[in-house]
Amino acid sequence: MCHAILKIIMFVFNGTIFAAGAAILGVGIWVTVDKSSLLGILEDIEGAPPELSQLANVGYLLIAVGAVLGVMGFLGCCGAIMENKCMLLTFFIIILIIFIAEVAGAIVVLVFQPVVGELLEKFGEEVAKTIEEKYGTPGGETFTSSWNTIMKEFKCCGYNNYTDFSSTLPQLPKECCEMSADTCTRPAAEAADVTGCFKTLLTFIEDNIVIIAGVALGIAALEIAAMIVSMILYNKVGK
Repeated sequence: MCHAILKIIMFVFNGTIFAAGAAILGVGIWVTVDKSSLLGILEDIEGAPPELSQLANVGYLLIAVGAVLGVMGFLGCCGAIMENKCMLLTFFIIILIIFIAEVAGAIVVLVFQPVVGELLEKFGEEVAKTIEEKYGTPGGETFTSSWNTIMKEFKCCGYNNYTDFSSTLPQLPKECCEMSADTCTRPAAEAADVTGCFKTLLTFIEDNIVIIAGVALGIAALEIAAMIVSMILYNKVGK
């Protein structure tokens, strides 16, 4: 009876992992293909810190993570149903490696948090400069479309605020003014004082930090539980 319950628990765990992997894989493919996403902007920013240029590869990273989770969920489900010791052991090893990598990544983020802040500040200067030079100009249609999408989704204006946009622009993005305004010019934008997208993103993260931390802890707990159950089943198989 206990053995059957463990198999069901293992199947549910890995079914969840497989579904999460499929979702992450889908997001990764979307980010890689979608040219109007935030990542497309990085290609147009000159002088961006090389460390941040690696963000352009996040789509491929999500695809890799989704694929690994999918394979992991498959091994766990099949290993539990078929009582295959090789699959269960492989599943345990993969989970353990991922768990160690997550802990190491969290430590790195905590240690280098001040450096990340400095990089983002320097990066912001380059972003603002690029907005001034390319937004609304001939040849900058892709860049303009990308920023329009970001500002619409986050309800923000520029990277810092409306001052990021060139003074020669006859019309500022409508997100930089009150929604009820018929036109968006510099006096109207100054009066509206719409928050920049960078501050909006930071505020979003700060407001949801508890949820983010809770999700991270939940994932860690799920991984530990999956490792324990897989080892119990591994030891029971063949007995």
